[in-house]
Amino acid sequence: MIISQVTVVGKAGDPNYVQQVTCGSHQLKADEPKDRDGGDAGPAPFDYLLAALGSCTSITLRMYADRKGWDLGSVTVTLDYRRTKDAAPSIRRDVSVSAPISEEQRARLADIIERTPVTLAIKQGVQVASNVAVA
Repeated sequence: MIISQVTVVGKAGDPNYVQQVTCGSHQLKADEPKDRDGGDAGPAPFDYLLAALGSCTSITLRMYADRKGWDLGSVTVTLDYRRTKDAAPSIRRDVSVSAPISEEQRARLADIIERTPVTLAIKQGVQVASNVAVA
C-alpha cells in the first residue's frame, strides 16, 4: 500500500537548485539556502524532513486528544536537525501544548510522540530502492 507519493522535478533552466515538488494537488518548492549556493526559493530538503516529523507529531497528538476528549489548546512542535563531526546526526523535538494538562496526560502524550508514524519510520530506518532512467 502506498502511503504517500511525491514527484520532485529540477527543471532545466531553473535557477541553481530550485525543485518543483508535487504532493497530490499541492505545489511546493524546495531549494538550498543562499549560504549553500541556492536561491532560497523554498525550504531545504532537511526542512521538509523536519516538517514531516513535526506535522505528524502534532496531528497524531490532536487525533489522540480528540478521541480522549482532552483539550490541548495549540500544539507547537519545534525541531532542529544536528550534525557534527564527532557524533551521529540527531533531531531534537520540543513539543508544547497551550492548555493545562495533568502529569498523567503529559506522560501519555510523551509516549505517543515516540510512536508517531513518521517517528517510527525515521527511528527504524526506511529502505530506499533507487532507479535511474533517461526520459
